[in-house]
Amino acid sequence: MDQIIQHIKDGQHVLIASHAEPDGDSVGSLVALGLALAKLDKKITMYNPSPIPAVYRFLPGAGRIVRQIKSADAYDLALVLDCGDLVRIGETSAEVGKIPVLINIDHHVSNTGFGHIQFIDTSACATAEIVYRLIKALEIPFDKAIATSIYTGILTDTGSFRFSNTNQAAFAISKAMTDAGVEPHNVAQRVFGTYSLGRIKLLNMALNSIEISDNGKLSMMTVTRSMLNTSGTSTEDLDGMINYARRIEDVKVAALIHEIKNSAGKFTNMNRYHVSLRSDSSVDVAKIAGRFGGGGHSSAAGFQIESTLVALKTKIIDLAEDL
Repeated sequence: MDQIIQHIKDGQHVLIASHAEPDGDSVGSLVALGLALAKLDKKITMYNPSPIPAVYRFLPGAGRIVRQIKSADAYDLALVLDCGDLVRIGETSAEVGKIPVLINIDHHVSNTGFGHIQFIDTSACATAEIVYRLIKALEIPFDKAIATSIYTGILTDTGSFRFSNTNQAAFAISKAMTDAGVEPHNVAQRVFGTYSLGRIKLLNMALNSIEISDNGKLSMMTVTRSMLNTSGTSTEDLDGMINYARRIEDVKVAALIHEIKNSAGKFTNMNRYHVSLRSDSSVDVAKIAGRFGGGGHSSAAGFQIESTLVALKTKIIDLAEDL
């Protein structure tokens, strides 16, 4: 960590990025570290290629996250958070890879080890836990804004302290963050308590799409672009939706198939899909995602694939034979 701290102290314009289609840990870690390093009088750019989900826009500083960056020579340091692979930050990955010092901060087992320096701890409950340690080592005080971002990252990535990655640090850091001013009930209300009408309509269509394998061990949910258009929603409204499929009795693995656009903003002939995988902790879905070029955690992973929907559904349902 000493090497990372020195690079941060030496850096003048720091780029901080996190993975596309961000979850609470991705956004919380990004905002927390961005606000913290700003206290060191650094020029900070917080970047994410995707729209920030509405449920996380309450985080102080979330409005400062940009979706485009300058050329690599504008930065002397890049901190990439919560990404198993550099390509997870989107089309700018090649440009970010040219920045003089690239530091990879993550907790995914499937991390490829990209970057000049790696700070990867697979035992951490969330990347927010690692960011907390880094901010503390930099001796930057945790104000309410930073603390709320750290707490949100841990709360969401542990599934409200229900997932198997919930460790002692999750509770210890959460207590420290509440001591710094976090209001747990307010965060919970913001993250879990309010949905748009469009999201409810989308949820209804997604629930109707659920299919179960013959052995009952795998559930599959599908969200198409047509469903998003009909409900007036966007990809950010998918956050957490897969949990409905995962909580079905006897299901060991849940899959959410989400139709996406290609990099040119057009559909390919076969269409491109993002597949999210969740397990009840008895199945390592990171290994499953790895077969398709993806990755993640043992209980939460994903991959992207170009396919027809029929062929993709068949591939996923076939996974149930090994469960």
